[in-house]
Amino acid sequence: MYERKIIPNLNCGLDLIGEVLYGKWKIRLLWFIHQGHKRPSELQRKIPDASRRVLNVQLKELEDHELVTKTIYPVVPPKVEYSLTEFGMTLIPVIASIGQWGDEHEERLRKVILKRITNPDLDIDAV
Repeated sequence: MYERKIIPNLNCGLDLIGEVLYGKWKIRLLWFIHQGHKRPSELQRKIPDASRRVLNVQLKELEDHELVTKTIYPVVPPKVEYSLTEFGMTLIPVIASIGQWGDEHEERLRKVILKRITNPDLDIDAV
């Protein structure tokens, strides 16, 4: 398992939130769990570009940060469900606001992202 060599800088709220939500799929995982997709297979279907291993690692990190809880049911085959904690629920309005901002600026964001992808040698400071 990965072990950090450098202690993270946790001096302000932005550092803290970055530490907790850093990961390509974490915001989506929180949102989809909030929408009722609780089983790992459901989450995998909602995020097909992510490998099962990566989703499991990020779900474990969200669990470690007390944003989600994992319930394992004693049945055969094993049944696992994730749910948001009360603490995790406090992030939902923030995620909704970020999503709304993305929707409002969708055309511009898509344009600049595609421009960057199609021209990776573009000097970012020149933009």
